[in-house]
Amino acid sequence: MMQRRLAAIALATFLCAAPALAQDKLPPLKTGVDGTFAPHAMPKMGGGIEGFQIDLFNEVAKRMHRDITIDAVSFSTLIPGMQAGRYDFIAAPTTVTKERAENMLFTSGYLWTSFQFGIKKGSAPIKGWEDLKGKAVAVNKGTPYETLSKQMGEKYGFTVQAYDNQPDAVQAVLSGRAYATLVGNTSIVYAASKNPMLVADLVLKDTRAHWAAPTRKDDPKLRAQLQDAMDCMKKDGTMAKLFEKWFGQKPDADDLAVVITPGYGVPGMPGYDPTPHELHCGG
Repeated sequence: MMQRRLAAIALATFLCAAPALAQDKLPPLKTGVDGTFAPHAMPKMGGGIEGFQIDLFNEVAKRMHRDITIDAVSFSTLIPGMQAGRYDFIAAPTTVTKERAENMLFTSGYLWTSFQFGIKKGSAPIKGWEDLKGKAVAVNKGTPYETLSKQMGEKYGFTVQAYDNQPDAVQAVLSGRAYATLVGNTSIVYAASKNPMLVADLVLKDTRAHWAAPTRKDDPKLRAQLQDAMDCMKKDGTMAKLFEKWFGQKPDADDLAVVITPGYGVPGMPGYDPTPHELHCGG
């Protein structure tokens, strides 16, 4: 009798606890990438998307003990989508600028980026902005490449063509509609390696900036969790392995793929929290 009573109590306790356990499981992280921005995110044979960002944030979610859904959309829709609550953070490589950092919370940087031109093979190399006078530059819409190109276009007298994705901007160069495209160095070097008619040209060295993951300003907890996971990946070498897998070379000693910066966010930018914190990289 006593054993049956204990069994009944145990069953009742389990049934009461089961809904609580189910409620404790957090919903999947919702995020998005530009699914045409190789080698960061690109269509995969057989369906779906692959790339550095996909591997990176699948691993981040795993370390956070969360599932994740990654939408492939136009980059220009990502920031408005996050601010509207459709996404928890942005998994696409996002350049940290002062203006953006005033409106979003960024993790620390996980890659350095520099702006670089791509031109058609046989075209005269670009030595500076003044070489683009009277020409056209193709860019991905809604990116810092568009912003800077439009500023310089007014100053130096060239036009800017904004496309929904980077492959269309590259195609504009190859077809002769534009003289050059401006994008991040990893993207243009990768595109040139896949297309012999495209040449990776002038790097704008003064544009070196952090690529980081933004969250909404009201979610510092998620920002910290994302950064902790990425910092642990830097610490144990996982980030460096992904870098080598997708970019074909090992990161430099000062690359953000291996360097852990202090505090949360990007030092010197709005939203940076310099408070020291201990990194816990358990299982």
